[in-house]
Amino acid sequence: MTATEDLVRRLRGTVLPAVATPMDAAGVVDTAALRGYAERIAAEPIGGVAVWAHTGRGLYLSEEDRRRVLAVWRETVGRPVVAGVGVPRGAGVVDLAGAVDATVAMAVAAAEGGADAVMVYPLAQLDGDDDAAVELHERVAAVSGLPVVGFFLHGEAGGYPYPPRLVERLLALPSAVGVKLATLDRAMACQDAVRAAGGSGRLVITGEDRMFGPSLMWGADTALVGIAAARVPLTLAVLDSWRAGEHGRFVRASARLDRFAEATFLAPIEGYVQRMLWAAVWEGLIPEQAAHDPYGPDLPAAERRAVVACLEALAEEDARAAGTGVVDAREPGVHRDGDDAPALA
Repeated sequence: MTATEDLVRRLRGTVLPAVATPMDAAGVVDTAALRGYAERIAAEPIGGVAVWAHTGRGLYLSEEDRRRVLAVWRETVGRPVVAGVGVPRGAGVVDLAGAVDATVAMAVAAAEGGADAVMVYPLAQLDGDDDAAVELHERVAAVSGLPVVGFFLHGEAGGYPYPPRLVERLLALPSAVGVKLATLDRAMACQDAVRAAGGSGRLVITGEDRMFGPSLMWGADTALVGIAAARVPLTLAVLDSWRAGEHGRFVRASARLDRFAEATFLAPIEGYVQRMLWAAVWEGLIPEQAAHDPYGPDLPAAERRAVVACLEALAEEDARAAGTGVVDAREPGVHRDGDDAPALA
């Protein structure tokens, strides 16, 4: 069995949180907060984690910060670590050749840091050139020595839609672990990509936070999602109940996850990183001072109140179902009242 085949076997049917990166308002990574966060996430029955992904602002981090982030997760999680690789912001890359070189260099750094696979950010310059897209993935795998995940990313996050024929070609590569679908709200594009991936034997990975349940029904078999940066148990409940054929439990869990997604994945979509950090504070995963996204848009305080209100409502429902009174899993000292929650930049 090759390393790629073994990784496919280990990851199929699991959740890989696309983890956040705790940092202050100036973008300084809080290593202590990161380690505590990693320990909490690693305690869940996940299949692995994805670092340097969009949720973790991997393309915005300095090379040294990426190295430290990967090292903490590598030391802590004890399961496969997938690293997103692409063109770092501020790299000064203007042409396609430079973009490819930067992506490959980031993949090599991931391999040196102990990543088990890389997830290749799409290069918008390759839209319409399937041959060049395949060559990019082949070169990343050949130079880094790591298995690769293709990343079908929506345009709002800098990607472009992979046509079904490209999905088929990418999954035919010996180094291909699978393809991650993050089409945002494009149901037909997601369905077409899932169909194209069917029968490949590789992973069909949903990154569809707003279409999580439907993407599983369409054929996705694994999850790599930003929504699990804070809501790991609920994400697991949806995937596990679907795979177990417990359709009543699946419908209930999916409806609950959808409510949280509605409060966090909305316009401006780049604001979802900050909203997930707010949720992580509420969950007690990240301290307030390390829950900043300096690279996203400024969000009004009302948006934080909406996130908190959703989380409070879900917790109250859990408590009523358990018959034990109010459940609050957050760390002591965190505000319970969403109106009191301070706004973050």
